[in-house]
Amino acid sequence: MATTAPTRRKTRTTAKAADTGFSTVAVAGAAAAGLFVGFAANFVRKAIVQAPTALAGDWAEALAAEHKATLALFDRIEETGEAQTSRRSFLLMQLKHALAKHALEEENAIYAALRDNGQTEEADKLNGDHGYVKQYLYDLTVMAKDSPAWIAKVAEFRRRLETHMQEEERDIFPALRHSLSDEQNHELFVAMNKEGLKIA
Repeated sequence: MATTAPTRRKTRTTAKAADTGFSTVAVAGAAAAGLFVGFAANFVRKAIVQAPTALAGDWAEALAAEHKATLALFDRIEETGEAQTSRRSFLLMQLKHALAKHALEEENAIYAALRDNGQTEEADKLNGDHGYVKQYLYDLTVMAKDSPAWIAKVAEFRRRLETHMQEEERDIFPALRHSLSDEQNHELFVAMNKEGLKIA
């Protein structure tokens, strides 16, 4: 039995709608899978970035290791020549990221613990130092990377930051660690890692 033209059109329209529906489902499924893979990849990346800190086992040792890694970045920056503006920009970006993660860990966990432990003056002083860190990073970002003044600013920044790091490692952090119980030190370590993972 032959089908009429309107019936054929209706069948084609129904088939086309079914294909469109299938295509929409397929696209939505692919998008959802892509989103999941993206989230998973981002989590893995964050875990890798935070791993050296998390594996340290002790918050003060972890922060000291981050200090050392930061100074190694300064070494690499100071080895660049004036013509290496792209390399300087790239290393400055790495330095900004490392310091942002480190600052979040200290400001949102360690300095808060200092205040809770009655060391408000020390916490406020260290927090104020972080304001100058941000100022140096801003200045280095807007300055011409091929200027002799740029590398001089890097050296000045490094000296100031090393003083801050030594004060933390030599005096303030050991005193805080000693005043806390093993359980409190562990809780502080966990809290610090959670903060670092936010920006890792």
